Amino acid sequence: MLPIPERIRTLAATASVSRLTVDGAPCPTRGGVDEQGRPVLLVRPGETLHGLRDDAVVAVNLTAMRRLGAEEHPRGLLEVQGWAQAVPAGQARAAAVAVAAHTPDESLFDALERFGAPDAPRLLRLDVAQVVYLTGQESGVLDADDYLDAAPDPLSETAERVLAHINDAHRPQLASGVSRQLGGDPGEVWLWELDRFGATVRAGDGLIRFPWPVPARSGLSLEEALRGLLCACPDERHPA
Repeated sequence: MLPIPERIRTLAATASVSRLTVDGAPCPTRGGVDEQGRPVLLVRPGETLHGLRDDAVVAVNLTAMRRLGAEEHPRGLLEVQGWAQAVPAGQARAAAVAVAAHTPDESLFDALERFGAPDAPRLLRLDVAQVVYLTGQESGVLDADDYLDAAPDPLSETAERVLAHINDAHRPQLASGVSRQLGGDPGEVWLWELDRFGATVRAGDGLIRFPWPVPARSGLSLEEALRGLLCACPDERHPA
């Protein structure tokens, strides 16, 4: 399994901003996550954060989802707590791109073209204090250093592409491999998580972890490891 800080950073990289609170009060929200894992917010004139000074205390909720067929399921819930600060002018375009990746909004053009004008939309980001997380059967708190010093799984983009392909086109093979591993019918089977250390399968209402014999070091070796699961021989199961 990925180390917890790396796992949370991986979830944050694909998560959407689902809720914003300022001093405990909910506020309109639209945003994304930058390459350092910091939530970035687009704030329009008239909204609470637009007129507040820098270092307002806020909490941003991030939700990472997994689509299984026609349904979406939460795979990770994060609450990033910290202080809202204005994005520096030289980093505004990168911040706007981070927001647009999750929440396309025409106000982003105005925020860039009239950057710094009193009546223009603002781009803010969080100076992270801590991250509260709930993912699978694990929950806890990461301090800012542990969270920001980690990086997403370097194979995450390949993993997400391969996972989607398996769930779309190869679920019978996945079910057959899991059935051989468990020595019985696993019920409805979906690939839930995939990373360089192993795969997590959703079988019925439970999650089962299948670690690789050795960590994958490239996209190719990740695909080869997964093929080993699809053609699995009986082995010990590992609850997630």
